[in-house]
Amino acid sequence: MIDILGISLKGVKVTRLMYKANLSYSTLRKYLSAMSKQGLIVKVCNDGGSMVFCATEKGRLVLDRLREVESVLRV
Repeated sequence: MIDILGISLKGVKVTRLMYKANLSYSTLRKYLSAMSKQGLIVKVCNDGGSMVFCATEKGRLVLDRLREVESVLRV
């Protein structure tokens, strides 16, 4: 989830997200569906007419918290 939220901060197409997060298409779709239902990520149309996924404000907050937890666990 950290990878998906981090990659989608500025908006990303599903194919690029799939490769960057190193997930299969079916696995990524499951994550995106769950994250959309939780309000962490949204699918929007960018200026070029392409559909992209972007982290919501709630998604950004969750990402920040997850990174904090990750840094504490590294100690």
